[in-house]
Amino acid sequence: MVVSTISGSSPLSYSNGTTIPLSTFSSNSFVNVEKGDPVAFRSYWEKMREECTIEIKGDEWMSYFGDTNNLCWYMVPQMRDAILRLHDMVGNAVTKDKFLVLGTGSSQLYQALLYALSSLEPSDRPINVVAAAPYYSEYKDATDILQSRLFQWTGDAALYDKCEPYMEVVTSPNNPDGTLRVPVVNSGAKGKVIYDLAYYWPQYTPIIYEADHDVMLFTFSKCTGHAGSRIGWAFVTDIEVAKKMIRFVHLNSIGVSKESQIRAAKIIGVICDGYQNLKFIESDRLFFYYSKRLMKERWEKFKGAVEQSKVFTLTKYPTSYCHFNKDLSEQYPAFAWLKCVEGIEDGESYLEKLKIRTRGGKRFGVDTKYVRISMIGTDDEFIKLCTRLSNAKRE
Repeated sequence: MVVSTISGSSPLSYSNGTTIPLSTFSSNSFVNVEKGDPVAFRSYWEKMREECTIEIKGDEWMSYFGDTNNLCWYMVPQMRDAILRLHDMVGNAVTKDKFLVLGTGSSQLYQALLYALSSLEPSDRPINVVAAAPYYSEYKDATDILQSRLFQWTGDAALYDKCEPYMEVVTSPNNPDGTLRVPVVNSGAKGKVIYDLAYYWPQYTPIIYEADHDVMLFTFSKCTGHAGSRIGWAFVTDIEVAKKMIRFVHLNSIGVSKESQIRAAKIIGVICDGYQNLKFIESDRLFFYYSKRLMKERWEKFKGAVEQSKVFTLTKYPTSYCHFNKDLSEQYPAFAWLKCVEGIEDGESYLEKLKIRTRGGKRFGVDTKYVRISMIGTDDEFIKLCTRLSNAKRE
């Protein structure tokens, strides 16, 4: 029997007895769907709690070093093997003949790449960093906060026409609108491309090909929902780029937490073991089946609420064949990208009046008619979101 994945959220309980309520909604509470905290899959991991349990003794994993025979010396062998096994199973990235670099989340690796790529060929002026709008809202701040003389945020890649070196960030599927992306810069200048593939996993989008690029970023957070572990990784073709990235991580955090690595490796192993040991691909014991079904249910409910409100329009996604699930499927992105109908100029302000907290289009390099809504929060948040959206009326 398949049990619906959309339900009220139970309290979050820890093994030490601490209990934290996930929801305390009232009619006056704001529904916060501005953040991208990926807790939607907690119900699955609650069922798999015992399988994912690890024990770390007081004398274990004390050293800075994980594997001194590896270029990425702070990465433990279990973490490396788990990542390679996962990609081999899902088929979403070519890993052969590439260097694997681990980071404290992909956010750290993004900055490490900016440093590595811009310092390979020193210039007398900062290299321009661009991404096609709507682009991930944190790219600009993550670039600018370093106040580097090597690179600078320049904005929309589609508008870039300078005859100067550049770095283009391609997020595919894109955050915020879920579309599949390719480079768009039209310039005769020499450029480098960073592929951010944080959401290229089967619960969000069909796996249509094995990504094979010189630089590819992935994150544990959006793959499994374990954002608190702060694990990200990159596949890099050029060993000099990999070395500079590792140097950045060394100076920034002296590696990546061994406890986080061991936990992440265990969880990835549980996912892969499920597919290796079960004969049927449609099972609630299989993580990607479960999480895709959850995302599909949420999107169906959300589309109904948006249609009933008649206040917003939604991005439309194509149906494609998924080589992992072996079926035709739509996309079910981690975020919904809404556009206001005629007469409403500011989507974020409009939804604020309905006590729905979102992130407006201006943060993503476009106008205020657009707004991003997280689809990966708690069940209670999502249910309340749909209720308030369906009751919205055009001003």
